[in-house]
Amino acid sequence: MASVDLNSDLGESFGPWPMGDDISMLDIVTSANIACGFHAGDPAGILTVLREAARRNISIGAHVGYRDLVGFGRRNMDPSSAELVGDTIYQIGALQGLAKAAGTTVRYVKPHGALYNTIASDARQAADVIAGIKAIDPSLTLMALAGAPIVEQATAAGLTVVCEAFADRAYNADGSLVSRRLPGSVIHDPKTVADRMLRLVTERRVTAVDGTDIALEANSICVHGDTPTAVAIARMLRDEFAARGVQVKPFAAAVRDSVRG
Repeated sequence: MASVDLNSDLGESFGPWPMGDDISMLDIVTSANIACGFHAGDPAGILTVLREAARRNISIGAHVGYRDLVGFGRRNMDPSSAELVGDTIYQIGALQGLAKAAGTTVRYVKPHGALYNTIASDARQAADVIAGIKAIDPSLTLMALAGAPIVEQATAAGLTVVCEAFADRAYNADGSLVSRRLPGSVIHDPKTVADRMLRLVTERRVTAVDGTDIALEANSICVHGDTPTAVAIARMLRDEFAARGVQVKPFAAAVRDSVRG
């Protein structure tokens, strides 16, 4: 039976400004990428989401990003290696402390936004994030873009890597994500998303924006929590996967060990 992890970016509300429907998403996903305060989120809100995730036995990941609250972490930046290593350690450590207070544990790291896209192919910044992870807890899994150079780089550095695909994002022919500045970069229709992800899980292929068929090996699928139709998309994915015999579950130790690349 085919199986896949379903993850979402959560804990991104800031004070009185809500972002997404975290509670509804926690009832659907199997892994939660929790903001660490640099691109979004505040400690009290993050702690609340962590407690709700712990109640549901959801796997927790540190959603580390650039220090960019105003730009929601989606602006390209070029921090020094010292800054990026330190920022990575700082964010993971903060979430580990909050997770302990919530009765749960951080099990993986998924970089956010511009940082995620940059380190997919930027070897220097990728090395900095990898170094930060290894410095604080080398047992943490790195969640990375399927097919990107960072997968091999992180594996060679000794990290366990889980490859990820995006349910609600359009792909370029080279396997990268279409820039959010371009029309059609985010897919909002739940049925369209479900059809694409069913094909990914069963055939390991998706269609790029130019019509190119590309191969993607992914063990986790992301639905962005801030997408307006996020909850509807996630629910339809679960329903369609169940109808087709696809099991949705968090990536376990056995899966991580088999996906070192």
